[in-house]
Amino acid sequence: MKKAHVLAAVLAFAFIASAAPAVQKGGPAILPVREQAAFVHKIVQKRLDTLIPRMMRETGIDMWVLSCNEDNLDPVFETMMPLDHWCPITQILAFYDRGPEKGVERLNISRTDTQGLFPNGWDAAAFDAKKGEGQWEAFGRIVRERNPKKIALNEGEVQWVAGALTSNLKKRIVAALGSELAARIVSAEPLATLWSETLLPEEVEIVEQAAAVSHAIIAEMFSNRVITVGQTTAEDVRWFYRQRAADLGLQVSFRPFVSIRARSSETLAAYGKDDKAIRPGDYLHCDVGVKYMRWNSDTQEVAYVLKPGESEAPEGLRKLMAEANRLQDVFCGEFKTGLTGNELLGRTLAKAKAVGIPGPKVYSHSLGLFLHEPGPLIGLPWEQVNNPGRGDVKLVPWSVFTVELSATGPMPDWGLAEMRVPLEQDIVFTGEKAVYLDGRQTAFHLIR
Repeated sequence: MKKAHVLAAVLAFAFIASAAPAVQKGGPAILPVREQAAFVHKIVQKRLDTLIPRMMRETGIDMWVLSCNEDNLDPVFETMMPLDHWCPITQILAFYDRGPEKGVERLNISRTDTQGLFPNGWDAAAFDAKKGEGQWEAFGRIVRERNPKKIALNEGEVQWVAGALTSNLKKRIVAALGSELAARIVSAEPLATLWSETLLPEEVEIVEQAAAVSHAIIAEMFSNRVITVGQTTAEDVRWFYRQRAADLGLQVSFRPFVSIRARSSETLAAYGKDDKAIRPGDYLHCDVGVKYMRWNSDTQEVAYVLKPGESEAPEGLRKLMAEANRLQDVFCGEFKTGLTGNELLGRTLAKAKAVGIPGPKVYSHSLGLFLHEPGPLIGLPWEQVNNPGRGDVKLVPWSVFTVELSATGPMPDWGLAEMRVPLEQDIVFTGEKAVYLDGRQTAFHLIR
């Protein structure tokens, strides 16, 4: 299994070295939280300065308004805040494009301290002293003074990450604007999608670090350091992953999954179908990920428990893994800017079948700031032709994806007509090519 940091060589950019946790003896090292907060602040500042102007002009939106409440924060809003933030009561952010020469104005119309990321557009202290305007009055004034052509709100219908505005806050916005300005309200979905799916090179490095941490935990849990054959259960291993992430100070990206995917007929005969302990000859699978700072990993890998006298997984399983790796190659080779998820799915499956990959299936998604959003959806396990809406989103450079797929074929070693090997690894699409983040699995984890 090759687990090398290949991204830096491909991208050739200078990364903030202190942000890269080294995998040390005893486990991966993670930045102290204070250093994480400093790094996130620099990244958010750079994203706001460099991405917002380009994206507002690309989508034809001259004003973008985000509003949410403290216990129900908009997920896009959260990507614009410092890591160490507190957002009391009602939040309102406004972006206004004054043109290429003057740039995009950013305003914070709330009580939140954005630590310099958004200048204050409302004097809350004056209002509290009954000497100033209210929050919604200030918002209405700010919009009227700028007189935008379009006022974009997060009311997406396809991407759930772009549709967080509540009906109550929509009413408050409309009332503050008045009928003339309210008639200019449009959906911010194209802009929110582009903002959320596009990462800076520095952010991609952190996704790679998250993938490296996850790979390290997987290698540990799929070994005799964690698994005592005949005693340990898949549920024990699942909880180990979650505990290990917590011990490192990390959240999991989602509920971890670990299972005994299949076992030999001899083991079934000896222990019965209800036996939970991991036994020799078992084929194990995991679907796991960690969230490092704000960025997610998502990985599926497989393992095999050696029987006495064995030194490798059965030939049938190894052949299927090789076919799944071939499918990964086909899939990554089809990435091109502007393709929709449905087009990428169709091209991949057509080529895979043409080169004889058995039972190919692709169900990939974007990754990064969010787990399954907001870039193009590339298939679902139950839909391998067309996914309306999310599958129609187009591929853009500097977006991160999972290579989530499987190959299915016979398993003669166990007398089975069909066996599936699912794999999932993280990649970045640079606009020119798809590059693995911290490598990919090409051989089974072996447990003795």
